[in-house]
Amino acid sequence: MAKITEVRVIVTCPGRNYVVVKILTDEPGLYGVGDATLNGRELAVASALTEHIAPLLVGRDADGIEDIWQFLYRGPYWRGGPIQMTALAGIDMALWDIKGKRANLPLYSLLGGRTREGALCYTHAGGRDTVECEDAVRRAMSQGFAVVRAQVAVPGATATYGIQGAAEATTAQWGATGGLTPIEGNWEPLQYLRVVPRLLEHLRSTVGDAVEIIHDAHQRLTPQEAARLGKELEPYHLFFLEDPIRPEWKDGLRLVRQHTTTPIALGELLHSRYDCLPLLTEQLVDFIRCDISHIGGVSEARRIATIAEVFGIRTAWHGPGDISPIAHAANVHVDVSIPNFGVQEMVHFPPAVREVLPGAPEYRDGRLWVTDAPGLGCDIDEEAAKRYPYARAYLPVCRRADGAMHDW
Repeated sequence: MAKITEVRVIVTCPGRNYVVVKILTDEPGLYGVGDATLNGRELAVASALTEHIAPLLVGRDADGIEDIWQFLYRGPYWRGGPIQMTALAGIDMALWDIKGKRANLPLYSLLGGRTREGALCYTHAGGRDTVECEDAVRRAMSQGFAVVRAQVAVPGATATYGIQGAAEATTAQWGATGGLTPIEGNWEPLQYLRVVPRLLEHLRSTVGDAVEIIHDAHQRLTPQEAARLGKELEPYHLFFLEDPIRPEWKDGLRLVRQHTTTPIALGELLHSRYDCLPLLTEQLVDFIRCDISHIGGVSEARRIATIAEVFGIRTAWHGPGDISPIAHAANVHVDVSIPNFGVQEMVHFPPAVREVLPGAPEYRDGRLWVTDAPGLGCDIDEEAAKRYPYARAYLPVCRRADGAMHDW
C-alpha cells in the first residue's frame, strides 16, 4: 500500500500553458503525473487543486482510485463543472499512473488489454480558400493520415477558426500577452453555410474518396442551421460533422437527426457521464468526443465509453494542443483498450513541450502508439518546466457583424 505524501501542482508554459499534477508517495521513487489543464482558466484549476483538493489526499492510499474519485466528486456537494472536473482528471490520471508503475504494466493493460494495434487518428488542415485547404489535406495524406479535419476561411470574417490547420492546433497561444483582452473575431452563419458545402464539393472532386474528412462547426450553429448544413453535406460523406450546436441545446440534436444522415460528433464541452447520457441513450450522436482532461480523467472516460458502446456510439476524444502529452497518452491508452473506439484527434508537439513533458504518443502510419512503459509512460521535467513560466492567455471570442457576442 502506497500512501500519498504530496500533491504537487506545476504550471508551465512551453508555448502553451499546462497544469500538471504530480502525486508523490511514501514508496521511494514512486509517483504519478496527470493533466489538469483548462485552456484560459489554468490558474483557477491550479488554485482548486492546491487550496482545496491536495490537503484532502495526503495520507490516503494511492491504490484507492475509485473511492478517491467519488470522494472528490461527491464530497464538495457543489459537483461537476469544468474547474472541478479538470482538477479531478489530473488526480485521476496521476493515480492510474501510479497503479501502472506499481504493477509494472502500461495503463492499457490495467484497463483490460489491447483491443487494437494503435489508434486511428486525424490531423488538422485549413486554408484561406478551397485550394489552400486542398493543399493542406494533400500534405496530411502524404504523411500517412487517412482522416483529416478540413476548415476554410469564411469571406468577410476575421480570424476564422481552424484555417491555420495543424499549426494553429499545435502552437497557437491566442496572444499570450500578459493580461490583454482576448482576440476578437467576427463571423456570420449565412456566409459560413454557403462556403462549407463548396469546400467539401471541391475536396471530393480533387482528392476524391482517398481520405476521410471531418469538419468542425465549433458549436456556432442553431439546430435549424446545423440540420441544413448536415443535409447539404450528405453527398460528400463526411466521417463526421463536429460540434454542430451548443451542448446546452441537446434537444436541438433531435431536429438535426430528423433532417440529415451526416454523422454527428459532440462532447468537448461536456463534463460528466450525466451530461452525455441523453446524447447516448437517444442515439443523437454517432461519436462522443469528450475531453478526458475535463470529465474527471480515465475513470469517467471508461464509464462514458461503456454506456456509448451499448448504443452503438464510438469515441473520438478531444485531443488539441492545449492539453498536454500526458492527456494525449491517457487518450490513447483508453482508445486501444475499449471495443468502441472511433478516431483520435492528435497534434505533433513542438520540441519545448516534449522537453518539459516527455512521453507523448508516437505517430506513425496514420495511428498513435503508446509505449509499454509502466503507467501512462509520461513524465515531467520540473527543472525544465521552471524555464517556461505561466503566461496569461485567453481563448478568442467571437462577435456577429452587428457586434453582438456569439459562440467562438
